Amino acid sequence: MKADQFQAPDYYNLDELLSDEHKMVRDAARAWVKREVSPIIEEAAQKAEFPKQLINGLADIGAFGPYIPEEYGGAGLDQISYGLIMQEIERGDSGVRSTASVQSSLVMYPIFKYGTEEQKKKYLPKLASGEMIGCFGLTEPDHGSNPGGMTTNFKDKGDHYLLNGAKMWISNAPFADIAIVWAKNEEGRIHGLIVERGMEGFTTPETHNKWSLRASATGELVFNEVKVPKENLMPEKSGLGAPLGCLDSARYGIAWGAIGAAMDCYDTALRYAKEREQFGKPIASFQLQQKKLAEMITEITKAQLLAWRLGVMRNEGTATSAQISMAKRNNVAMAINIAREARQILGGMGITGEYSIMRHSMNLESVITYEGTHDIHLLITGLDITGIQAFQ
Repeated sequence: MKADQFQAPDYYNLDELLSDEHKMVRDAARAWVKREVSPIIEEAAQKAEFPKQLINGLADIGAFGPYIPEEYGGAGLDQISYGLIMQEIERGDSGVRSTASVQSSLVMYPIFKYGTEEQKKKYLPKLASGEMIGCFGLTEPDHGSNPGGMTTNFKDKGDHYLLNGAKMWISNAPFADIAIVWAKNEEGRIHGLIVERGMEGFTTPETHNKWSLRASATGELVFNEVKVPKENLMPEKSGLGAPLGCLDSARYGIAWGAIGAAMDCYDTALRYAKEREQFGKPIASFQLQQKKLAEMITEITKAQLLAWRLGVMRNEGTATSAQISMAKRNNVAMAINIAREARQILGGMGITGEYSIMRHSMNLESVITYEGTHDIHLLITGLDITGIQAFQ
């Protein structure tokens, strides 16, 4: 394994916009990725295995619920700190970032925002420490971009709820201790339930043969007459807006995370172009290669500014769902385009596991689809600026 020589690009001196705490949090995450993720991630991806040994380290750098208050085990950090942590982790691998994103935004966030005090005290500290891992069940086999059409349901049986249905494409599912499951009650209203591993009738078959996010564990959630205690229903919000609020937080993290993947591809391509010689000189001296590299750093800089401004608005509580959609869509598209261009600079070497680019490229094919597809986010922006619904 080659030494991790990554140097983060900061063409517009964005560090000047960050507080000392922001930089300390980011630098700690960056150092951890270099030390713990980079040396093992290629092998994990080749084997299609999630490296569970990273869980404790993710907890140590505050990647699980960084914005959750300290009284519940979180780090009590702001939204920019959360984004920077996601950026650094995805610089290492999108699959590892997915584990942290799900834990933070799709498991801890709903418990914190929609759960009871008892639920917060029971689950959040263990989730923050990595003692417990969670997953998020919204997508179904027949309902992806239209989650409101879900068929997973629960019925009131007096002293418990009876849950039936299935979810798919669920990160962390194969080894998660709990699942935040969105299901309809008998009136058709969507509610969130905390389902624990070991409940009879609850199974989590793993999804195999993925060409993307190979170092992330993906699976299904299957509910066959699962008895869920009534105290496991999160009471503070119901309706489709509840899970969509969680997705806002996750999409925000992805907008930052994708920058990390793009930065890694750019840095790899820049270093290679300076070292690789053809026709008697480094390929970085050729105009077409300089064009690629110049466009990469321009797009990364634009994405950095977009994410930073969105983080400021998230801290202020003024960021809209549509603004988050724009950042997620733009930054992931930026990253996947940079991965493809960077691969070309490396030529044949770009497809090997000796470099990270092809792994990033394959991973980003999932990132551009999950948490709302590229096209759906475009239509969200279209709805926001025209006021006209194009989904139906």
